[in-house]
Amino acid sequence: MHRFQVKGGRLWAEGVSVDRLAKAHGTPLYVYSRGTLVDHYRRLDAALGGVPHMVCYAVKANSNLAVLAALAREGSGFDIVSGGELYRVLKAGGDPARCTFAGVGKTREEIEFAIRKGICCFVAESEAELQEIDRAARGLRRRAPVAVRVNPDVAAGGHQKITTGTYENKFGVAFEGVAELYARAARMRGLAIRGVQMHIGSQITAPEPFVAAMRKMAPLVRELKAAHGIDFFSIGGGVGIVYDPALASGMAEWWEDREMPLTIDDYARAVIAETGGLGVQVQVEPGRLIAGNAGILVARVLYVKRTGSKRFVIVDAAMNDLIRPALYGSFHEIVPVRQLRSGASDPEWVATDVVGPVCESGDAFCHDRLMPDLRAGDLVAFLSAGAYGFAMASNYNARPRPAEVLVDGRKSRVVRRRESRADLVRGECR
Repeated sequence: MHRFQVKGGRLWAEGVSVDRLAKAHGTPLYVYSRGTLVDHYRRLDAALGGVPHMVCYAVKANSNLAVLAALAREGSGFDIVSGGELYRVLKAGGDPARCTFAGVGKTREEIEFAIRKGICCFVAESEAELQEIDRAARGLRRRAPVAVRVNPDVAAGGHQKITTGTYENKFGVAFEGVAELYARAARMRGLAIRGVQMHIGSQITAPEPFVAAMRKMAPLVRELKAAHGIDFFSIGGGVGIVYDPALASGMAEWWEDREMPLTIDDYARAVIAETGGLGVQVQVEPGRLIAGNAGILVARVLYVKRTGSKRFVIVDAAMNDLIRPALYGSFHEIVPVRQLRSGASDPEWVATDVVGPVCESGDAFCHDRLMPDLRAGDLVAFLSAGAYGFAMASNYNARPRPAEVLVDGRKSRVVRRRESRADLVRGECR
């Protein structure tokens, strides 16, 4: 569920019209719904009430300080993958003792920074990393809390660039060698063993892969609890959202090959059923599930161009603003901010390529999609852009990054100003 709705022929973010936001702040423009963020967190937290648990929001999905602060006020934990993400969480008022630090390539500086700040746990992804954490902790005269990320070798489907749970991926330690690795880690004087973690992929829309992985992990969790006293089992993140137009936005009346949602309640029931008897805290690391449908990207049509049989709608947003379609071939529903022109009947639908200004053929958001007959000056919204949207934005083609706005009921505020051309060269010299 989300709080972007069509009312009176216009798209609204909670109690604020999106065209008003575009007029006030320009385009491209990211718009987030605080109510959606908080609602998704609360629903997941409540659904997992049957087991001791901690919800650790995956900061990489959307790391805007206002987003992090809204979740910190709800008591959220945080899943971080860099020292910079930890810094952001701290600036947003998050509790470092509720932060777990994952990632395959932590530097010595990042490790020492996290130890000094008192994070909940490092999630180590190799024996070499455990050794480096041990050396860093002993150098600081501390003991660093650690867990090991286990690769359960469970395929979760989805795009090859977002699967993480098989032996073809760079993540985690092979399942068969985990018990011996924990035994060696227990002899490292700078480490305090706290838990175990897995993560099998992203944008998973069925419970079966999670169930298979948890069932494979359960005997290992019991073994590690008996041998080392671990107190948590992190099952990672990866719950998908629906990008399909009908299910994501409610604006279409028919669809084909629809992707069915894995609901929060269905996911939570599976987690409780598989982990409820383990006697440890269950940690989950949602990112997209919380932030994905809480944001949109608003763009303005610059030109309409016809080349042979193709019709191109060129907008002022580009792959540097929202790279998911170019990088993953991802689908985002694109809707007009104003649904009908004055005096118009039902709009004509035409096959359209929506593309951006970047000098790459891959700078396209869709191909031959049936869309209303858009014209220069029209505003469009890319839905479900709250996760991995601005967080992956860049300055490619020397394009300043968009502003970000947070809506809360009838109020809105800029939570990141639009970059200027001066920002593009800040820190450089000639």
